[in-house]
Amino acid sequence: MDIANQLILLGSALLLVSILAGMLSSRIGAPLLLVFLGLGMVAGEDGLGVQFDNFESAYLIGSLALAIILFDGGLRTPLRSIRVAWGPASVLASLGVLLTAAITGGAAIFLLDLSPLAGLLTGAIVASTDAAAVFLLLHQRGMELRRRLGATLEVESGVNDPMAVFLTITLVELVVAGGGDITFTVLHSFLLQLGLGAVFGIGGGLLLAVLVNRLDLAPGLYPVFVIAAACAMFGLTQVTGGSGFLAVYLAGIVAGNRRLRANQLIRRFHDGMAWISQIVMFLILGLLVTPSSLVEDIVPGTIIALVLIFIARPIATFICLLPFSFTREEKLFISWVGLRGAVPIFLAIIPVLGGLDNAMQYFNVTFIVVLLSLLLQGWTIPLVARRLNLELPPVSEAEGRVDLDLSPQIDRDLVGYRLTETATAVSKPFRNIQLPPRVRLIVVLRDGSVVPKYKIEALYPGDYVLLLCPPEEALAADKLFSGRRGYARREVRLG
Repeated sequence: MDIANQLILLGSALLLVSILAGMLSSRIGAPLLLVFLGLGMVAGEDGLGVQFDNFESAYLIGSLALAIILFDGGLRTPLRSIRVAWGPASVLASLGVLLTAAITGGAAIFLLDLSPLAGLLTGAIVASTDAAAVFLLLHQRGMELRRRLGATLEVESGVNDPMAVFLTITLVELVVAGGGDITFTVLHSFLLQLGLGAVFGIGGGLLLAVLVNRLDLAPGLYPVFVIAAACAMFGLTQVTGGSGFLAVYLAGIVAGNRRLRANQLIRRFHDGMAWISQIVMFLILGLLVTPSSLVEDIVPGTIIALVLIFIARPIATFICLLPFSFTREEKLFISWVGLRGAVPIFLAIIPVLGGLDNAMQYFNVTFIVVLLSLLLQGWTIPLVARRLNLELPPVSEAEGRVDLDLSPQIDRDLVGYRLTETATAVSKPFRNIQLPPRVRLIVVLRDGSVVPKYKIEALYPGDYVLLLCPPEEALAADKLFSGRRGYARREVRLG
């Protein structure tokens, strides 16, 4: 009983310290994920003495956490981002991962004196960008990129995990079996994973949206139902031989772009769950590492990291983006935001579970690569974006939001603006303000009081305006009521 209570105390204390340390790291510009990883190492065997070497449990926790993070990332990915970014993102997530794995694997073969298969396995483990790292670090400081650029990075990080997982598992099996010609088997397995992942993801997302809108649940149960359904979808896809990671990401995209009952409640709950998943995953992976054991591999690990960051990722990026109209600056930035985070460390557990010789070497080298990636790339993303002139003005976050749970069949959103001096509609005669065709003014609040419509002669800075607005006319409303052309809008989806 005492051990159980001590574990509860330790776990909750680590979680609280991680949250507080995250607040401090934001002020000094440190990558949050690096802080979480560092706290896990400090609490571990070489620090406070917490001994944790259960790789099976770490793999289970990592799988579940990554599934939740990917589902939340899908929920927040608008279809317009998919439309503009699917082409380049899918090439980066497939061919890009293969090229990165091959180039990095070549360096590993030479530096670690590995067989070709073992070297390629090292490259495959570190080849994919990390969804948690990209989703978080791109938005940690409210940084806003050009739409196609930011969408490409986020979609790539969401869909390249299945390729990296597939490559890693396949190469582990080949190393264990001693090689052999299994081209047909590998191709069949790959297509099966992608196919089932896509079918379960798209179909599951549609079914989830229908169930959420038809079931009459207590408000607090809707987000619980959604996260349970997402985890069930992940498990079912994995059990049937598909890619559960691809399935939950696609399901999140499909469900997130449909009108859902308790929509804002679901999104806020999943935002919190994604944060918890990121913290727990990085803490667990940090606990797995014994810093003193990294010393032996620090030199080859550092060189492999530099090859990955400065050679493999840029070459793969420039080759993959040849058919697409990205500028040189955008290609350089995409190359630099090849962040490595929890996913490579998570994948490095697979050789350990597979019983490979020198399995801990894969793990230690991967950990060093991730640390350097977070230090070099994670810390400098905003600076690089500014130097390449790719950063847009930051998006203003909503100061407050009202959650309304109306019928999901309503085709308009409740949109609110706090007017500033630069808003187009300010100080004009109210009768001369032409609202878009399907936009309806609901209320104007001034100095804490409702202004009746018939008394509105003009709108002034500091007024709050609430509208019913269809999504397709939101930009037109932004131009009227937002002084920054779309960056000050507060939005509440009805239902």
